[in-house]
Amino acid sequence: MAIRIIVKEPDEVLHKVAKEVTKITPNVQKLLDDMADTMYDADGVGLAAPQVGILKRLIVVDAGDEHGLIKMINPEILERDGEQLGPEGCLSIPGWNGDVRRAEQVKVKGLDREGKELIVTATGLLSRAFQHEIDHLNGVLFTDIAERVYEFDPNQPPRRELENR
Repeated sequence: MAIRIIVKEPDEVLHKVAKEVTKITPNVQKLLDDMADTMYDADGVGLAAPQVGILKRLIVVDAGDEHGLIKMINPEILERDGEQLGPEGCLSIPGWNGDVRRAEQVKVKGLDREGKELIVTATGLLSRAFQHEIDHLNGVLFTDIAERVYEFDPNQPPRRELENR
């Protein structure tokens, strides 16, 4: 396992649509494992392959709930229900947060690292994480859809908002 370098905005790879994974190889499985290690090393809740510079439809999420670590290939949202508005940050946009409106609950389908179908019904933070990471696979960043974007330092109050989004 290895810690990968997290790509930062404004790198173009973050704005491109990732390609479907058509064959699950040992390299794909290693990439998922590396992504999980990278996410944990950076204290993240989720990570998408484009964030480590690879345009493949792969995500890892761990919201610290009963679901634990989820590694998913070719994820897609099947259902959305309800609404939540809350803060989001991103490992690719350090120092900034945004208020983003998301579904409160989603049903997500994809494949696990062995190629078996995986369906997860997620609420709250896990729902938000799935939506955020799947947006990455479509070249969408939270700053593209946030109602408000602001500098963030956990030890300080917000300093200023991002202008001209």
